Amino acid sequence: MDKKYKLTRLTSEALENVQPLKGKFTIDYENLLNPAQLEAVKAVDGAYLIIAGAGTGKTRTLIYRLARLIESGYDPRSILLLTFTRKSAKEMLNRAALLLDNRCDNVNGGTFHSFANTILRKHAKAMGFLTSFTILDQGDSEDVINLIRAQTDPVKKKRRFPTKSTLQKIYSLSVNTGKNINDILGKDYPHFIEEIDEIKNIFAKFKTYKKENSLVDYDDLLIHSRDFLLSNTPDSLSVLNSIRFVMVDEYQDTNHLQSQIVKALCQLKQNIMVVGDDAQSIYSFRGANFENIMKFPDIYPDVKIIKLEENYRSTPQILNVANRIYEGAIQKYDKVLYTSNAGGELPAILAAATVQLQSAFIVDKVLDLHEGGTPLSEIAVLFRSSFFSFDLEIALTKANIPFQKFGGMKFVETAHIKDILAILRISLNPRDVVCWFRVLMLHEGIGPKTAEKILTAITEGKISLQNKPDSFNSKLVSDKVFPLFQLLYTLRTRELSIRDRVVLTVEYYYPIFKIKYDDFNKRKKDLDIFLNIAANYRSLESLISDMAIEPPMDSVTDLGEEDKQDDYLTLSTIHSAKGLEWHSVFIIHTVDGFFPSNRSAESLESLDEERRLLYVAATRAKQNLYVTYPMNIFDRETGTTLSKPSRFLSGVTPDIADGWLLD
Repeated sequence: MDKKYKLTRLTSEALENVQPLKGKFTIDYENLLNPAQLEAVKAVDGAYLIIAGAGTGKTRTLIYRLARLIESGYDPRSILLLTFTRKSAKEMLNRAALLLDNRCDNVNGGTFHSFANTILRKHAKAMGFLTSFTILDQGDSEDVINLIRAQTDPVKKKRRFPTKSTLQKIYSLSVNTGKNINDILGKDYPHFIEEIDEIKNIFAKFKTYKKENSLVDYDDLLIHSRDFLLSNTPDSLSVLNSIRFVMVDEYQDTNHLQSQIVKALCQLKQNIMVVGDDAQSIYSFRGANFENIMKFPDIYPDVKIIKLEENYRSTPQILNVANRIYEGAIQKYDKVLYTSNAGGELPAILAAATVQLQSAFIVDKVLDLHEGGTPLSEIAVLFRSSFFSFDLEIALTKANIPFQKFGGMKFVETAHIKDILAILRISLNPRDVVCWFRVLMLHEGIGPKTAEKILTAITEGKISLQNKPDSFNSKLVSDKVFPLFQLLYTLRTRELSIRDRVVLTVEYYYPIFKIKYDDFNKRKKDLDIFLNIAANYRSLESLISDMAIEPPMDSVTDLGEEDKQDDYLTLSTIHSAKGLEWHSVFIIHTVDGFFPSNRSAESLESLDEERRLLYVAATRAKQNLYVTYPMNIFDRETGTTLSKPSRFLSGVTPDIADGWLLD
């Protein structure tokens, strides 16, 4: 009798050649997905680059592909899904399980760091580690660096030297991007370039300290896992053989080191699918490398590129503006977002005479939308940098419109603005002990004891701001704080406009500011914004009062259960808004020189990323999009100047967006 089966000796090679059974799928993929999504979902072996435009169902595509691979008979444990947050990995696997069944729970899903930690824990001995190694978080790393930093010559000699947090940022950026320390200092911290040798010495000692004490930081997890995967040892080959399919979400956000890990994972099997959008690559400041997604087809053989262009979020009118913004990008994958969604109104581009008129318009429009039935939670105001919203925050508070702010700090929370406000408050109320203490401690050589002596003298009337500082006892008012008392005497006794008072205060504070903050280059625009705001007040008292009014909520994490039901407007940097969507979106302060910034205009790469940032902002809107810019901007160095709209709006013609003037 003929046998209906064939016996083959079980070997690893035989297992490798086993193909899944081609049966009937329980999920109707053909009718649940559009053609491009379906093509990506049906992909099996080979290298695939899925260019997923904003709102095109990227997550849906990944989930359905997971389900289809499992339905095809592939072992879920042979699938590795790498994401950027635990939340997104968990959400995808949960949704896949709901779509199919609990076999999806066995998929290896997680962040690059969690995957690396699993590898290191399991193969620590083979890699020369103790299995009990300890992981340092960012704060721990900073503390170790600080121990080493305290022993350096510049610190001992009281020379300006990077803080522990700045050193940790420089070190981490170098590790993750592959850039050398010299380049990073030259670009972001040029004032520390003379300390390059000491900085490198600290980093060398940091590495030694970690190795001697069996410590691993977040960056080490990636470095050691990459090296392990490339080691060609029995342990590493075992790991590589266990992974048949690699899937990476948000590939445009990967850094140099992460792309090396992905490549190492695909040494034996070239079954790699990365999903991302070149147009949403906006995190270079965190080390993300735009070239990873652009050069992907050059790295892997026979890459199949699939573009998801059907948008399910926005109106056709909003997509027309977004497409036009991105047309001008120099490096990009050509794609055009389209939708079958019903039409809406043309987006609006509004030129406001001043920053204050920009804020007034937004307040009025938010109230109109809310009255028309749009919840505040479905409205967002987006901006390039945190300080762009400072004037608006004051206007919203006055109008009693509750808001949450994400990305950056609220105006009254920024340390350098608090410093300036403290000086101005003292000029109004010399008995403000809290402000006195803050301001005195800003000065080098003034410690708590000296500050207390000065405060006691003020309280007892031995020092009065109504008297010229020349008359003060030199033992009480040293040369270190004499200029401060000169400033306060001027502010108290001379008839000055509010703007002049603030200008004098900022001019006095600026040298202190440069010493106190390693990243003063990034913070200094905040001072100009404060001058802009102050220029519109007639009394210092009203300015101080408005600045002191706290928004109704400090932090999302402070919300109780009842508060979570409340309705809040969202204020957000564009970086923090990526991946989110709202019914109506305002993009503010789209002024050339600010968005894009003057600094970004120095290179085509930076300019392209700024363009992508505006594209991301525009594609957050579902129904209404308003883009605003003030025409008159105050700059501390040049005074009030006439501004131009962002160059990225030059291609947005009247047929795709309405233009309005607010004066």
